[in-house]
Amino acid sequence: MSLYLHGLGHFHPENRITNQFLTDLDIGTNQEWIEERVGIDARRTVLPLDYIEQTRNLDPTQALEAALYTHAETGRLASEMALERAGLDRDDIGMVIAGSCSPDMMSPADACTIAAALEMEVPSFDVNSACTSFHVALYMLSMMRPEGLPDYILVVTPESLTTAVDYTDRSAAVLWGDGTSAAIVSTRVPSRIEILGNSLDSSPAGHDKVIVPSFGHFWQEGRTVQMFAIKQTIRILRRLQKEYEEPNRRFHFVGHQANLRMLEAVCRQCEIEDDRHYHNVINFGNTGAAGAPSVISMNRDRWTAGDDIAVIGVGSGLSWSGHVLRFGETP
Repeated sequence: MSLYLHGLGHFHPENRITNQFLTDLDIGTNQEWIEERVGIDARRTVLPLDYIEQTRNLDPTQALEAALYTHAETGRLASEMALERAGLDRDDIGMVIAGSCSPDMMSPADACTIAAALEMEVPSFDVNSACTSFHVALYMLSMMRPEGLPDYILVVTPESLTTAVDYTDRSAAVLWGDGTSAAIVSTRVPSRIEILGNSLDSSPAGHDKVIVPSFGHFWQEGRTVQMFAIKQTIRILRRLQKEYEEPNRRFHFVGHQANLRMLEAVCRQCEIEDDRHYHNVINFGNTGAAGAPSVISMNRDRWTAGDDIAVIGVGSGLSWSGHVLRFGETP
């Protein structure tokens, strides 16, 4: 079934966690250590910087109260950008789907609070698959009957993962940033961007390798997860290259924004040149499910008819997914 992308939006909070800020926390890290391992220079956070300095977020139950933005607010801001770019009104949206590594609340769904912030009265629900939530929402829609869906569906991935970081743990502190992406998709109305080759796989045996507990701190089995992410990203990218790379089209890559060193390893293995690899992890960190779609949103004017983008996500569960965005002429 055809699936089309009509508009993308993104939002990143203004507070920046620089490498110098982390060095000043005296947690055993510095610019050289961070650069060598993850290649990240800065991250954004919904938290006040003085809150992190004073508390190190040792009690994450206080983080939501301290946060400057809720998922409803970041979701609204990213969605308003997507609507404007798509040339659509709020009344055009017939469904809202959200997904996140760490929803604001167990209930109601983030999708409902975002829809309320947008003053939308439409079916709204969450499809959570951690860092692959955006991909899973598209995968689910690609399998549904077009006649059973509205013309336009809003998919939002709000992430505030810094609220789950222990800022005495350098391995977590250097990775995570906050951000939100929003996409307007349709199974019925064509656009210049078609979504092809949706796939989804999981290995639940690895469910305990990456964890964001309720009211607790993020934890992962770092090296195991990184090797898994590299392996699966390479596997999906090679499949998409084989199926969709054509001599008369330009093939690009946007991966899960886990860290720059992981992405560089994938590009070496799959022979992706620097000018065909797009990322924002250097300046925004790992923003979970918002990472890859925010990269596309921030670079949307770079691509025209004849461009293909392999978009790949990996995440806890363990799960991995991918698709191709094929750019054509405006219908």
